[in-house]
Amino acid sequence: MTDIESRIDTSRPHTARIWNYWTGGKDNYPVDREAGDRIGELHPGIGEYAKADRLFLGRAVRYLAQEQGIRQFLDIGTGLPTADNTHEVAQRIAPDARVVYVDNDPLVLAHARALLVGTPEGRTDYLDADLRDIDTILAAAAKTLDLSQPVALMLLGVVIFIEDDEESYAIVRRLMDALAPGSHLVLSHTVTHPDMPDVDEAVAFWNEHGTPKLTQRTPAAVARYFDGLELLEPGVVSCSAWRPETPSADVAMYAGVARK
Repeated sequence: MTDIESRIDTSRPHTARIWNYWTGGKDNYPVDREAGDRIGELHPGIGEYAKADRLFLGRAVRYLAQEQGIRQFLDIGTGLPTADNTHEVAQRIAPDARVVYVDNDPLVLAHARALLVGTPEGRTDYLDADLRDIDTILAAAAKTLDLSQPVALMLLGVVIFIEDDEESYAIVRRLMDALAPGSHLVLSHTVTHPDMPDVDEAVAFWNEHGTPKLTQRTPAAVARYFDGLELLEPGVVSCSAWRPETPSADVAMYAGVARK
């Protein structure tokens, strides 16, 4: 058994694997599927949240590559590879785009080779690091990315794992402070909302049975991550409502894109 394999715990459901299950992936275990189905019973629309978040990623990356000319992406909290990962979307538009993925989940690390297949003109790399290890992330990312030029910082569904509010805001600020003017923040976050009370029950079930535990925040609290940046239209909204190609129902995953 390799060191990576020894770190994979198949006895408890894991967020990345459940997310993979909900988006139609195969990199999950029975314990993940059972938990995913139970959460789906508590909140029937939860699988759509995962799909909506993935579609938001695609729209945001396409916008940044096509409209803003961004050629560098730092994707922290990558999750397990599925269709249209960040490098695939970006390099489809700009073959010379560079992407650095960061995650500390051993199953994601085990699939790193799948993430590392990019275009010959561009580059992709993968870092095994925790979101809190900011200095480590920036130093390693600088080997692939030119941090003196604009970078898109992708934080999709990852700051939810930082329980302390001020710590989570400080992490995002420190990362953005290290990036050049013209860089963008792309962030999504599970919310608690009076119109979606069943989400709270599903999150409570997850935090009792799964790992790692997650923190919900209000839409206003999510908007705070973009303080000091130029928030792009339509602002911080349900990720399904961020420049959709076709209208769809709101989900309890809010997102936004902002420019430094």
